[in-house]
Amino acid sequence: MSNAQNTSDAQHSRHDPEHAEDPRADDRASPMQVLRHARTQLAELTGMAAETVSSFEQAEDGWSLEVEVLELARVPDTMSLMASYRVDLDPDGQLTGYRRVRRYERGRADAHRPSGR
Repeated sequence: MSNAQNTSDAQHSRHDPEHAEDPRADDRASPMQVLRHARTQLAELTGMAAETVSSFEQAEDGWSLEVEVLELARVPDTMSLMASYRVDLDPDGQLTGYRRVRRYERGRADAHRPSGR
C-alpha cells in the first residue's frame, strides 16, 4: 500500500464514526435525534403538536426538555393558549414522564422568574 493511501486511511478513520474510539458513541442518539423523538412522543401522548423546545439539557439519568405546545387556538393568534411541558427522557431518548409547568397567552411576555426559566 502506498504511503499516500496510508495517510488517507488514517485521516478518514479519525472522521468516520465507524472508527470512533468509544464503541458506545455509535449507540447514543445525537441531541437533534433526541429532540425530534421527544417532540413526536409528546405529541402522540397529548394530541398536541410541539411548537418549540425552549430548554434542553442532558441529565444524569437521561435528558430533560421544556417544550412549548399550542393548547387552545384562538383568533387573533396572539390570544391562543400555550403551555410549557417539562419532558423527561431516559438515556436512549424514550419518554419517561412529562408535566405541564405553566400556561400562558401567546401574546404575553413572561415576567422575570427567579428560576431562570
